[in-house]
Amino acid sequence: MDKLIFLQDYWWFIISLLGGLLVFLLFVQGGQTFVFSLHKNALQQRMLVNSTGRKWEFTFTTLVTFGGAFFASFPLFYSTSFYGAYWVWMLILFCFVIQAVSYEYQNKKGNVFGKKTYQWALFLNGVLGPLLIGAAVGTFFTGANFVVDRTNLTNLGGNLSVSTWQDYNGVMLHGLEAVLNPWNLVLGLAVLFLARTTGLLYFVNNVRDEELNQAARKRILPNAIIFLVFFLAFLGFLLTTQGFAVDPATGEVFMEKYKYLNNLLQQPVLLVVMLLGVVGVLAGILLTVFKPHFNKGIWYEGVGVVLVVTVLLLMAGWNNTAYYPTTADLQSSLTIRNSSSSQYTLEVMAYASLVIPFVLAYIFYAWRKLDFHKFDEEEMKKGNHY
Repeated sequence: MDKLIFLQDYWWFIISLLGGLLVFLLFVQGGQTFVFSLHKNALQQRMLVNSTGRKWEFTFTTLVTFGGAFFASFPLFYSTSFYGAYWVWMLILFCFVIQAVSYEYQNKKGNVFGKKTYQWALFLNGVLGPLLIGAAVGTFFTGANFVVDRTNLTNLGGNLSVSTWQDYNGVMLHGLEAVLNPWNLVLGLAVLFLARTTGLLYFVNNVRDEELNQAARKRILPNAIIFLVFFLAFLGFLLTTQGFAVDPATGEVFMEKYKYLNNLLQQPVLLVVMLLGVVGVLAGILLTVFKPHFNKGIWYEGVGVVLVVTVLLLMAGWNNTAYYPTTADLQSSLTIRNSSSSQYTLEVMAYASLVIPFVLAYIFYAWRKLDFHKFDEEEMKKGNHY
């Protein structure tokens, strides 16, 4: 295999894996959506807020790493999406900024806005963060609205942007049109209710309060069912729709019937990994719901989430597929071949990526240290809590 092709495939795998980890870590956002509904007193509410508050940095750091890896390995995607679809990305960033501020300031002395204002900000982050991220990822399969003109790189006196975003029915929405596509919205809602389900599994594992534990367990199945309805609807659409295929010899983009289904069938390893992921998700949910004292469901479900999301993103880019297609001009669609960094850059980054296992080991160590003391009434009497 050509070295450049191997490096492009390798970095798309790394990005897909980071995307899978990010979706799992959105349990923080999912947990925040219960800030007003799961507890019965102020102490229980504070347990919930501090439980997710211990982990929000993991989610934010993974989001930044995901964006940084995309920028370094596939810069044309980064410039195209962030230059043209900036409203959707700015909204996602705003959601995460208010999250950080809310955790730090809700119980500060001199808080002029009141604690509830910051808790509403956490709730807003919990709903809009997963919804917008899911809708943005949906464009990897349904298409965006841009045109790429590489001649602008040498047009020193004119437009210096390689990509130009197009209007949507005469209105420039700069990425917000993603939420107007019903299938993008379906995927966004699937990610939202997945995050809520994972958040509840996390509370069962992390909070030692029998009343909260029972309340969380009762809500897992309804949220999981809603997630499955939206996810299976999107998966059914994905496996039966036309996809954006690429001729490896010429680079021409064309529509192929059942493209994403073909990607699974032609890469059976991905199909096996996806099925294993689905089993993991269902096992984590069902064991927690039907075994009263089982509290490890988040790990079964979490591993399953990472596997399924990683496979979905690999389906979008591997096997001669345009991972960022455009409905404005089919031949402007981005592939991992026409949008990557140089071979030298990808190779240097590949060596740097060898430290990833050590980073993951540190995250595991830090997680274990943070969870050494589970949240209960005694723990909340100690200081240094939100």
